[in-house]
This record gives sequence, C-alpha cells and structure tokens, in this order.
Amino acid sequence: MMNILFFGGLVLYFAAMVLCFAGMVFKKEKLESVSWIIFLAAFAAETVYLVARGVIAKRLPLANQFEFAAAFSWSIGALLIFMYYRLKTDWVRPVGIAAAFLILSYAAIQPKEITDLMPALRSYWFGFHIGSAALSYAGFMLAGGVGIRYLMLKKKNAPEDTLEQMDYFTYRLIALGLLMLTITILTGAIWAEEAWSAFWTWDPKEVWALITWIIYAVYLHLRVNRHRSPEFLAWYAILSVPVVLFTFVGVNTLLPGLHSYGAIVRSIF
Repeated sequence: MMNILFFGGLVLYFAAMVLCFAGMVFKKEKLESVSWIIFLAAFAAETVYLVARGVIAKRLPLANQFEFAAAFSWSIGALLIFMYYRLKTDWVRPVGIAAAFLILSYAAIQPKEITDLMPALRSYWFGFHIGSAALSYAGFMLAGGVGIRYLMLKKKNAPEDTLEQMDYFTYRLIALGLLMLTITILTGAIWAEEAWSAFWTWDPKEVWALITWIIYAVYLHLRVNRHRSPEFLAWYAILSVPVVLFTFVGVNTLLPGLHSYGAIVRSIF
C-alpha cells in the first residue's frame, strides 16, 4: 500500500507535468486545468504517504535522504498550492509541478527502509532543523523556476505588470527561503552544541549551508537596494539553484562529515 501511494503520486506528478507543458505549448487551457487537478491528486497521495510513514515510524518522516527529498518535494507542492489559490499566480504552475516531480524522482532512487533514529537525531530540534531546511530549499527552488518563467515571458513581451509581479514573488520566495535557512543554521548550531559540544565545526554541510545563505543574502541586498535589473536578478535566482542542489545532494555524496550517518541515516540541512 505504501509503495502504491508513493509511486502512484510520482506517476500523477509526471502526468500533471506533461499535461501542463502541453497545455502551455499548445495554448489549451483545458489541458492546464486537468493537469492541475491531477497535480492536486498527486500532492494528496504524497501527503497521505508521508503521514502514514510518520505513523509507522513513530517519528517525523525526515530522518534520511529519501524522507528529506520527499519532504522537499511536498514543500514545493505546498508552496505552489498556496501561491496559486491565495496569491492568484497561475504562471508558476509549470515550473512548480516540474520541480516537485524532479525532487520526488530523486527520492524514488534512494533507500526507502524505515529505520530508528540514530541517538544524535533524537532531539526536540529534529523537526525544527530539518523541516525548516526542506521549506527553505523549496522556496529557493521555486524562486529559480519563477526566474525561468520571467525570462521566457519577457522574451514574449508579456505585460509589464505581470513581469513586475513575477520579480516580486521571486523576491518573496527567496526571502522566505533565507528566513527558513537562517532558522535551520541557528537550530543546527544549538543542536550541534548539545550533540557534539560545539556550535560550529566547519563540517562540509555547515559550510555549504553558510555559502548558500550568503549567496541568497546577496540577492536580497541587490533586490532591496535596486542595484541590478529584474532580468539580472532572475538570472541570479536561476544560477543559485545548483548551489542549493549541491548542498542537498552533492555534499552528502562527495563530502562526508559529521552530518553523514552511513548509508542508513543521514541528517540533512
């Protein structure tokens, strides 16, 4: 049943992505509407899966690379739904659906065993630290996607008010992501002092989290002070995403450290 929920959600995400892009290319609003309904079904399946996994494991489903990737994908979906219904931004659907699918696809190739938490992870900081990381990555990922849409629509001479709205929401997504990453780093430092008797150890994951924080802090500085054009800032948001992905995937793979707990359990931020 759990596999049916997970892979069923993955297939639905894929179908939603294909139909959404087809609707966009062929200018068929009906296809886009159907794709959104399928996306909501996929999100519901993923939500049920994560809740069920948490109930079975008797903990938050955030303890390893698979669970974090699934939570990352879910966070993208949650932000996308909020933006669509609350903020009325339908232009974000193609990139949001694609991002949720791609991150969940990465989760699909990770080990899916439910394991007990390592002693170092048994802390009340567990949910705050890793949950805020998933939300921060989702904000950054969607900001990069909105940047892509901005450049595409600018080439097509889209209305100026639409472009201004996209620039503004890129800024808001990055501000949210930076806030969540700040919480991640601060809670991680407090947790590290409890677990390892040091607030900061220059562990590769800590270093790359800090690099990511600095990169997006620079974006906010440029955006708030209007030192660069919206087009430059869109490119900045897009080109910053690989840093996020390296912090998420590359560090765990290439730069093992205190945040690596073997092949079974790894703490991520």
